[in-house]
Amino acid sequence: MKLNISYESLSKILDGKLTAANNSDVLNSLSIDSRTIKEGEGYLVIKGQKHDGHKFIKAAAEKGASIIIAEEGRGEDALKAGVALLEVKDTLKALQKLALHHRLKHNIKIAAVTGSNGKSTTKQMLLSICARAGKTCNTKGNFNNQIGVPLSILEINEDDKYGVFELGASHKGDIDEIASIVRPDVAIITNISPAHLEFFGDMETIYQTKTEIIKSINSYGTLIYNNDDAMLRRLKTEYDGRTLSFGFSEDSDIKIKGVAPFVFDYREALFKSDITLERHNALNAAAACAGAIALGLFKDQIEKGISLYEPMPLRLEEHEKNGSTFILDYYNANPASMSNALEILARRAEKEGPAAAVLGDMLELGAQSTRYHREIGEKIKALGIKEVYLAGKEMKAAYEVLQGGAVKAEYAENKEALIPALRERCKKGGLILMKASRGLNFEDLYNNL
Repeated sequence: MKLNISYESLSKILDGKLTAANNSDVLNSLSIDSRTIKEGEGYLVIKGQKHDGHKFIKAAAEKGASIIIAEEGRGEDALKAGVALLEVKDTLKALQKLALHHRLKHNIKIAAVTGSNGKSTTKQMLLSICARAGKTCNTKGNFNNQIGVPLSILEINEDDKYGVFELGASHKGDIDEIASIVRPDVAIITNISPAHLEFFGDMETIYQTKTEIIKSINSYGTLIYNNDDAMLRRLKTEYDGRTLSFGFSEDSDIKIKGVAPFVFDYREALFKSDITLERHNALNAAAACAGAIALGLFKDQIEKGISLYEPMPLRLEEHEKNGSTFILDYYNANPASMSNALEILARRAEKEGPAAAVLGDMLELGAQSTRYHREIGEKIKALGIKEVYLAGKEMKAAYEVLQGGAVKAEYAENKEALIPALRERCKKGGLILMKASRGLNFEDLYNNL
């Protein structure tokens, strides 16, 4: 992080009150974590749901914080420690204001990715492509919310040519809030599917939330959307700006022609790669390539960049253990991603031997949770998967669908109770898919097998 902002300028940007500071002092970097703050960094206090950063002002000062940015009337510990204090009305809004200021300072082309599934994968694929053309800043890890996005934006440096940022949401208005900071030249919407329904309520609200990104697209920017997605196809008539659509559909601007290897057509030119993808990841790749085209990258950069893409951890990640091939996909889970994973397992089982699925709850589905978990049970039956192990309160609905049928199904509310049966299952070899929402900590289950 290289901010190079004087305290005086900082106070004006954030509309704050500066105390006990030399106006000419310069802020080069800041942290929101008092535990990791470095000598000379600023400490911007965040009041979260679990922890209030104001309690750690003294600790940050002792570690060498050069300035404390705190809420009005709550920075007395900074003054007691003899550290400069900048008081603002709302520290989260201050972080976002600073990020917007930093973004607008730089001549950089930015793509933002949102959607229900595939955001991180699409971001990583587009990053791989952009890196062929120049230094590229991007979202680190899962920093895709109201705090993570501005922190990622603040990492933009003078020599960055491109930026690729992921935007997540769990409530209406979330995308509007963070997209207004990113101000993308290219906005990508991967798909609309049931995710975080506990907070959104229905699919239409998810659509309205994801499409909030449109309001923040820069002038002459491009909107990219999934033409195979029934809800996103509405953008053909609902949005009159520049667009690029992608998908397997023949009327897509970027038409996927093959997945093994991945090939697509754009304006009658075939783009070829050396990468083999599952169908859902071919859509993510097409979204990333569409983003690269909209950013102005060349054909050879796109082909090479997508071929060099490396999958992210815990997304269909494969490991050999105890004589079995494990497919680990427990970064997160919702009905669409669970269905995709089961289809992959069933398809591979035809060639690679006995297959079993170890599935945990799909969280945050609200009133629709039982319905969607029952549908997973029906999906398992339809795919012919013969052996499943189910964990979590919500997965009981899938178990009830499978009871008494052809599928060998075991269920436990507590995942640890499945360990003895899974250890025995490993002796048979073949494939074992492990899929659940992040909150179930399925890595603990895997590590104990």
